[in-house]
Amino acid sequence: MDPNQVNHMAGAIAGMMGFFMLFGIAIVVFAIFLFWRILTKAGLAGPLALIVLFPGIGWIIVVCILAFSDWRVVPAPNPNGGLQPYPPPPTSYPPAPASYNPPPPPQP
Repeated sequence: MDPNQVNHMAGAIAGMMGFFMLFGIAIVVFAIFLFWRILTKAGLAGPLALIVLFPGIGWIIVVCILAFSDWRVVPAPNPNGGLQPYPPPPTSYPPAPASYNPPPPPQP
């Protein structure tokens, strides 16, 4: 191989590595942002999202914290203002009289 060609290949590989590093850092920063928001909405401390920075197992630790902890949040208000959207269904429909005797079958 021509030495000039080797230099071009090395420069291309270095440029791709730089791009992949920036892309990876952007993904990690975005994941920290997402986990920070989820943890604060769950009533936990937001800085727990920095555990994601531990390589390999950090993501699993944060997901386990979210899965197994008690979420200290206020329940969402009822969108109907405390009213039931529909009346409760009847126990039997149509209501049959208590002393119902069906008519006898017709005689041929």
